[in-house]
Amino acid sequence: MESSATPKRYGFDDAELLAQPTVFRPGLFAGQTVLVSGAGSGLGKAVATLFARLGARLAICGRNPERLEAAAGLLRGLGAEVIAVPMSIRDPAQVQALIERVWAEAGGLDLLVNNAGGQFPQAALDYTVKGWNAVIDTNLNGTWYMMQAAARAWVAARRPGAIVNIVADIWRGMPGIAHTCAARAGVVYVSKSVAVEWAPHRIRVNCVAPGCVETSAFNLYPPEGAASFYESNPMLRAGDAQDIAEACCYLAAPSGKFVTGEVVTVDGGQQLWGDPWPIGRPDYFRIPQGAAPAPKE
Repeated sequence: MESSATPKRYGFDDAELLAQPTVFRPGLFAGQTVLVSGAGSGLGKAVATLFARLGARLAICGRNPERLEAAAGLLRGLGAEVIAVPMSIRDPAQVQALIERVWAEAGGLDLLVNNAGGQFPQAALDYTVKGWNAVIDTNLNGTWYMMQAAARAWVAARRPGAIVNIVADIWRGMPGIAHTCAARAGVVYVSKSVAVEWAPHRIRVNCVAPGCVETSAFNLYPPEGAASFYESNPMLRAGDAQDIAEACCYLAAPSGKFVTGEVVTVDGGQQLWGDPWPIGRPDYFRIPQGAAPAPKE
């Protein structure tokens, strides 16, 4: 019998991940090199796995060496060539070294998927300067360092490239994780800006905005917060990691060749309706059926 102290398992295990159906044909990305950040778990691992299944050579990075090597083993089991680099995207020097290594070992780069990031659930009034900066530095600054380093390499080599940034469903705000809302909104609009600037260099830049998509990261939230994710959209369910992986492949494949500066929102309608509360729903927002809350004086 499972102990009550055992956390609920969210998301796919490796066997389930490998068994996910895909609309894309085998070999679609053969001969291409794809760099996925934050690929040791969750969405990044799912994205890297689908590209490996479709024939790509993978470069993966992340801060946890053990998780990264386990993911590399999974990808190699699919027959993919894999470059695995433990590093932090917060450090521009490490980012530059990563891009140089990928070009040196793989002969170039075709696609960058910026998935690495993180946040913690907390009321905005309680953020410390350190906590705020940690999220902004990873989710916004780190993503930018990766984008710029990849683009500079493509421009120097006079080769085309594509970037897909994993952002978030920012459109109605994100109470409970306002720091990441600020960072992801920044990524959305820098992506739109450089999609124009970099178009002469044949570099496409797009984003994928997941809604509440079930992965192991659900365990980072209090139980009440995670439970609210299933009430986050009119479909009244969470998405899964394969939904996001397929969106990335759509943008990277010939299907996305005329798409740039766009945000593909994969959220079950969350941008229109829903009530997710990562920190748990505050009492003020608990509305009894047929009643409205009295305003505070």
